[in-house]
Amino acid sequence: MQQTALVTGGFGFLGRAVARLLKRRGLRVIGIGHGTWTNEEALAHGFDAWREADVSLPGLRGLEGPYALVVHCGGAGSVARSMTHPLEAFRKTVQGTAELLEHLRQIGSTARLVYPSSAAVYGAAPDRPLLESDPPNPVSPYGYHAKMTEDLLAYHARFFGTRVAVIRFFSIYGPGLTKQLLWDAAAKLRAGEPVAEFWGTGEETRDWIHVDDAASLMASMSAEQGPYVVINGASGQRVTVAHVLGQLRDALGVDVALRFNGVVKPGDPRYYHADVTRAAALGWQPSVGLREGLGQYVDWLRHGSK
Repeated sequence: MQQTALVTGGFGFLGRAVARLLKRRGLRVIGIGHGTWTNEEALAHGFDAWREADVSLPGLRGLEGPYALVVHCGGAGSVARSMTHPLEAFRKTVQGTAELLEHLRQIGSTARLVYPSSAAVYGAAPDRPLLESDPPNPVSPYGYHAKMTEDLLAYHARFFGTRVAVIRFFSIYGPGLTKQLLWDAAAKLRAGEPVAEFWGTGEETRDWIHVDDAASLMASMSAEQGPYVVINGASGQRVTVAHVLGQLRDALGVDVALRFNGVVKPGDPRYYHADVTRAAALGWQPSVGLREGLGQYVDWLRHGSK
């Protein structure tokens, strides 16, 4: 019998990627989120059925189950917006998760729930590979909301038997990304100016993971049997912001000088670099290198983002 997966936040960058992968793997995929698709458009993105609605008790009611898997991509996705609209971000991330969990409790679901959390829970951290056991130290509402959501999932696992896998993703990128550093940087680099200016010093570090690798890790975690599991989702490669922007510039083929203003953007930690030992122990390895992935992203910017 064909199994069914529910993907929340399915209209977004990550939700679409995991829906396509699950569909290719033979699951029936139901999606919920904000965005309007025809049935044909939804199917093209991997969804057998699509509902435009909030991730809430009313929005979730009546979706056809039972679910073998729930991938909860719904929630706020911007550190900057969480600084200016914290209540909105809380409702989308924490409140939405609470209502999803209550929905699953009410219908007696035994589904595995996979949650793409964020490295923002680590916040201000030393310049070394971050371990899942490191204490949380968020520096933005976005990071606090991710931590609150993890706590919600942990207590549902403990008291209600929900089987949960949390993946703390670092910097996800790839075709379809329309926000954050690479999207904004590409616009600046293509603007025709001789110099492009960016926040910070350029020596800040990030750990990049291609969206297809992120989706494959979420699918891998769906098979894990532990009641509550937390792993990092990243390549394990320490890359400075200046380096990745230089590679993006090369991929774009533009002659633009990079300038950094030395100002720390509110909510942005200085260092992000993951220890990926736990993910590797599952047999998972990233398959798309940064140079290749940036090339794919640039190709999409030129031909697929219109």
